[in-house]
Amino acid sequence: MKFFRKSISEWTDESLMHALGEGNQHAFTELYERYAGKLRGYFRNMLWRDDEKAEDFVHDLFAKIIQHPALFDTNRSFKTWVFSVASNMCKNEYKRMEVRKNTINGADTSHAPSSENVLNQVQDVQFMEDFELKIQELDEKHRSVFTLRHLDGLSLKEIAEILEINEGTVKSRLFYATKFLANQLSIYQLNE
Repeated sequence: MKFFRKSISEWTDESLMHALGEGNQHAFTELYERYAGKLRGYFRNMLWRDDEKAEDFVHDLFAKIIQHPALFDTNRSFKTWVFSVASNMCKNEYKRMEVRKNTINGADTSHAPSSENVLNQVQDVQFMEDFELKIQELDEKHRSVFTLRHLDGLSLKEIAEILEINEGTVKSRLFYATKFLANQLSIYQLNE
């Protein structure tokens, strides 16, 4: 009787972290492939749409994972844990930026995306530009909840665990953020 081993792509995130702790480099590669894109998007949304900074943060996060896999409790959800770490990294960056802002006049970090010359795409480009700007107007706690829910697709329970708040607070912040964005972007509502 032959026993078949599961392909590494079928392993759970938690099993991959356990294997990484035992030195399995393939486990790290699999985790990176599963989460690098999601985390890059999260960091980009949380860090002023700065692609370079988002990329740096992804590399920093995965460097921490590969250097200290034992920090992860394999009884927890890896997805929740890794987004908790990412959230804390953003909070630390906000604090650093606040210190810098208080010591020198910071330069405007926003930059306008390039527009395309195709007429039917102009409104979409303008909406996305306005949408991204309005997300940045939300304070960190509301932006974080909105981003985790609508851009990263996490559940209310996962968000509550990541941010260490109760689900009612998640719902409240999500409602506020959604209402704010709907009001701010009301010019884009369809008139029928």
